[in-house]
Amino acid sequence: MSNESISLADILGPWVEPDWQSGLIERCRNAWNTPLSELTNQQLATLLRQRFAVEHLLPIAQHRVHIGFDDDTEFSEGELQRAIDHPGNIA
Repeated sequence: MSNESISLADILGPWVEPDWQSGLIERCRNAWNTPLSELTNQQLATLLRQRFAVEHLLPIAQHRVHIGFDDDTEFSEGELQRAIDHPGNIA
């Protein structure tokens, strides 16, 4: 499997449905099987804040911020940078 097609499901296993529902859970569930290279900036920010596969997602997020990649999906300007800077995510 190439790094281009790897997803959180490949890294962490299949999604396990929790006993409750929320917008956050729905956003994470929707991103779970998406190839990492196809995640939106907002999905990356959400997953980083939740500390999912940080070692895999952080380099992607840092690269996007470095090159100024804006896919117009962030809830607020600079959301991805703030997720990168979230305590525990700085590598």
